[in-house]
Amino acid sequence: MADFLSDLRDILFLDIETASLTEKFSELPSRLQEEWQKKANYLQQTPEEKSIEEFYFEKAGIYAEFGKVLCIGLGYFLYDPEKEQLQFRTKSIALDNEHDTLLEFRNILEKKVWTLCAHNGKEFDFPYLCRRMLINRIPLPDALQMAGKKPWEIRHLDTLELWKFGDYKHYTRLELLAAIFDIPSSKDGINGSEVNEVYYHHQDLKNIREYCIKDVEVTAKIYLAFQGLPGDLEVKVINLDEGQDDE
Repeated sequence: MADFLSDLRDILFLDIETASLTEKFSELPSRLQEEWQKKANYLQQTPEEKSIEEFYFEKAGIYAEFGKVLCIGLGYFLYDPEKEQLQFRTKSIALDNEHDTLLEFRNILEKKVWTLCAHNGKEFDFPYLCRRMLINRIPLPDALQMAGKKPWEIRHLDTLELWKFGDYKHYTRLELLAAIFDIPSSKDGINGSEVNEVYYHHQDLKNIREYCIKDVEVTAKIYLAFQGLPGDLEVKVINLDEGQDDE
């Protein structure tokens, strides 16, 4: 058990929060406006369902070509064998602009050999980060570099994929997994569908950061549950954003 807990320190749990590239559709460059119009026509069952402006504000943030990264939440475990204490340290990156946020994230990934873990990370977080880094002219760090690698050389874990056990028919929400494993919810504040409004209409990045960090913590606890560890295993959470230190 102690060896397993010590090995956890090489896993970097993460979650990202994203928003539309601009607050208003009319603020997009003309070429991107044309492309979004085509995507909206394809995605909406009927073109009259929602206006192009409404659909852009609601949906653009989930597409890396029309969105941007607001915040990256990170977390990693540390095990103290002398105290027999398992810590989970969290940190969020949400700088003044997306380029600096992604660059800071890249610098963290380059400090050691990490295995990345996120819920639905292989479908969303990892490719989104790769695309936005390249759009911002930031070279991909090794942890996100997949070109030319064999599948077993890519150090990515996905709690959604792990829960499927080979079943590709269903999507399982993070909140559902938290509920069945009796893990406190991260949805006691805002939820993902509200991020764009909270960011653009309320300028409340602090609230978004807190929500992002909660999702990271839930993902990490779900990963522990997947290992068959006792549900009452005590984990001391240390939020580095709040300046917490070791006791």
